[in-house]
Order: sequence, then structure tokens, then C-alpha cells
Amino acid sequence: MDIALIWFRRDLRLEDNPALRAALDAGCTPVPVYIHDEPHGQWPLGAASAWWLRHSLHALRNSLQERGSDLALVKGEALTALSTLAKRLGAQSVYWNRSYEPDHIRRDTEIKKALAEQGLDVQSFNGNLLREPRALVKSDGSPYRVFTAFWKNLQKTGAARTLTHCPKTLPAVPEIKGLSLEQLDLLPTIPWDKAFYTHWQPGEAGAYAAFDLLCTEALRDYPEHRDRPALAGTSRLSPHLHFGEISPQQVWQGVQAWATVNPEPGVVQAAEAYSRQLAWREFSHHLLYHYPHTADRPLDPRFEQFPWRVDYAEDLRRWQRGQTGIPLVDAGMRQLWTTGWMHNRVRMVVASLLTKNLFVPWQEGARWFWDTLVDADLANNTMGWQWTAGCGADAAPYFRIFNPVRQGGRFDPDGHYVRRWVPELEKLPAKWIHNPWQAPASVLEAAGVILGNTYPGPIVDLSESRAIALQIWDQVKQQGGKVLGADGDRSI
Repeated sequence: MDIALIWFRRDLRLEDNPALRAALDAGCTPVPVYIHDEPHGQWPLGAASAWWLRHSLHALRNSLQERGSDLALVKGEALTALSTLAKRLGAQSVYWNRSYEPDHIRRDTEIKKALAEQGLDVQSFNGNLLREPRALVKSDGSPYRVFTAFWKNLQKTGAARTLTHCPKTLPAVPEIKGLSLEQLDLLPTIPWDKAFYTHWQPGEAGAYAAFDLLCTEALRDYPEHRDRPALAGTSRLSPHLHFGEISPQQVWQGVQAWATVNPEPGVVQAAEAYSRQLAWREFSHHLLYHYPHTADRPLDPRFEQFPWRVDYAEDLRRWQRGQTGIPLVDAGMRQLWTTGWMHNRVRMVVASLLTKNLFVPWQEGARWFWDTLVDADLANNTMGWQWTAGCGADAAPYFRIFNPVRQGGRFDPDGHYVRRWVPELEKLPAKWIHNPWQAPASVLEAAGVILGNTYPGPIVDLSESRAIALQIWDQVKQQGGKVLGADGDRSI
């Protein structure tokens, strides 16, 4: 049988893996390979993602070995590694599933050309998105910049392919002297990841377990519970999707199937609400593919010269450590540091505070999330931060400033989320849990809270900073980014 190298990247699964299935259908012996070529490009793997990758690779290797195959681990430049392996094994072809990050597209294009010149059959497939970003465009061929129109088109087209399956037995692979997982050096040098193990199960089996939990417990109440950070109202599939342990096709079709067999009131609406969130993921990749500069620069060019603060180091540090004195923000940042994940509603709140109350560049927040999130996806991270900062794909976002007190009162009304992650405030009544600086002295004393001592006072005046933000964002919109600071003679 001919040998085909299967280059695993962000598709660490066996089921619904188009590259693997194509090699089997061609009658080849697939040789699974993972090449650790980090750091690669401008966004090398973050620390939390590296933790996840290590355990996901372990799970993938075990699954392959159970089927009679194995996973070769290689470290180094991808083209060199593939060329060397192909020559050593006498491989005739190389298959992979596409990655749509700008640096990956450039690299993969060069690799495909070079390997083809060496006489190899090189094929790539869409295994990580519902639709190719270049395929789902407007009628005039231009990309979407507004989600609603993108969503309507995706609803009409749906998933672009049928699911593929992996046999229970795979052909044995030639012996390769690859690396051990330990030699990839993916785990942190300090044990800050200790709690990760109690919150996550990386790997394909963990992805299926999370999806089953979504269908059996969360989906029925998803529209009402998904914005409540104290509830298990979301799927928590984001890291599994990011590393390709489950495909968006599997999730999309699985949710539709669940709605079909559960013809109860509200089920169709719940399935659509969740599918809409999958569509946001697709939209993020659509934007990054068509506007690759947005990983570092604003989509809206009027924000290129935005007057961000330059003396923000201390405020950024307090934000990163969950010491802003604003409970919902601190709870989110501490959840992030402890678990490698943060509830999406809270992500918007903490991002809004950093950019529109503290006037810290959105890129600083994006870099922190990139290093600390186990689901650090460049497309999602970029779109989320630009959407909140007001410089991304949205109709009129400059006036959207999330008030963390009001957000807390609405989505964490009893304060359970804050009490879990900010135990200094656990004895405060719900009335004051999101704004302790406004609580009567007697209430603070009874709860054992000393502002500035046991818990910090607020890092910024929310009302005052909101007014400044509205003024400056409006000037940017009206004057094309050439504005002064709030006092008219300096940048904020």
C-alpha cells in the first residue's frame, strides 16, 4: 500500500477527519504526524493552550494506538520535517486539514508548492469550519462585515459536507523514531495549571462528553441560561472546537438532530440559539481570512490613530490579576487564571472595562487572553476584542459600554458567581455584591470587607470614564480617528 503522511494540526480527532478519511479511501496506509513548529508566526502558542495541546496529543496517540496505528511527534520547521519523513518512509502523498490563520495560510501555501515540486501528491481539506471563508460571501463576491447577513446566508447553506467516519482498525504504521510528549516541553514550569485538571478533559472523548452534557442538560434552557455565568448554561466546547477534537459539522448536525427527536416547545428555538453561536465562530474566521491585518490592527481604519493611554502598566496589571475593585470583572479574571476559561458574557464585560473605562489598547487584552485561555483561537479572540473595543465588524459599536454593576445585577443577581471567585466578598448581601464601594459602612463591616485593605476600591469611576469614552469614540467616528484626548490638548 502507498504511504500517506497525515499532518495533524488543529484537527486532533479521528472521527469526521476529512484528511484521514481521504487517505483511507485512496487505499493508502496513513501515517499520522504532529509537527511542533512553535514558535511560528506572530502568534506562537500561549501557555494555557500549550497545556491543552499536550493532553490532547496524548489522547490522540492513545486512540490511534487502540486502532493499531500510532502518532509520530516531530519538532522543527514543518516543511523540513514533512520532506524528511516522506523520503525516509517512501511516502507518495501528504494530506492535511486546512488552518485559516494568516501565518498558517502563507506557510501551508509554500509547503504545498515545495512538496509538489518534490513529486508528492499534496491534498488539503476543510475539516475545521462549516463553510470555507472564501465560499460564503455576498452575491457580489465581497466578504461580509455584518453578522446578521452572514448568519442568514449560513442558515440557508448549512454545513458544506457530510460527516466522515474512522474505522475501528487502522493499518499499522512503519516505525518512526519520534519524540516523546515530554520532549515537546508543553507543560508550564510552575504549577499554575493545577486546577485545569479538575475542569477539563482534553481529547476527543472529552469533547464527546461535553457535547453529550450540552444535549442532555444545557440545550433546553440555553437561550435563558447562556448569559448566566454562575450556571452551567453553556457548552464549554470552545477548546475542543479550537483543537479540532470535535468538528463544527458534528456539533451543528448533532444539535439539529437533537431538536428533531425532541419536539418540545422551545426546542427548535434553543437549537437555533446555539447554532447562532457556532455561526459567530464561523464569522470570526471569515473576518480574519478576508482581513488578515486585524489580528494586530483595527478593522475600522479610523481607529488606527486612536489616542489610547500610554501610562497604563499598573492598571493593566491590576486587571490581569483580578484586583480592579469591580467584583464582576475580578471574578472573571480570576476564573480565567484558575481554569483557563472565562464565561463569554464576562469576557465582554472585562474587555469593555479595559478598553472603554481604562483606555488600555485592545491588543493588550487580546495578548493576555491569548496566553491564558485554553480556547485561545486567533479569529475568535481578535473579533471579540475588536467588537468590544468598537473598532471591528459592527454597525455602531462605539456607544456600547458594558456597565459591570448593571451586568452583574442582571446576569448574576444573587452574586453566586462573584462569591465563588472573589471570596473576600462572599458575606456581602446581593444588593451590594456588585458595587461594594456604594454599600453603607455598617454593611461592609458586617461582611468583613475593608475597601483598600481586604478588597481594593474601584480602579476607575465608571460613570466619569464612560462619559469620556463616549466623547472620544464619537470623535473618532466623526473625524476619522484624528482626535485629541478628553481635555482637548492631550491624549488620554
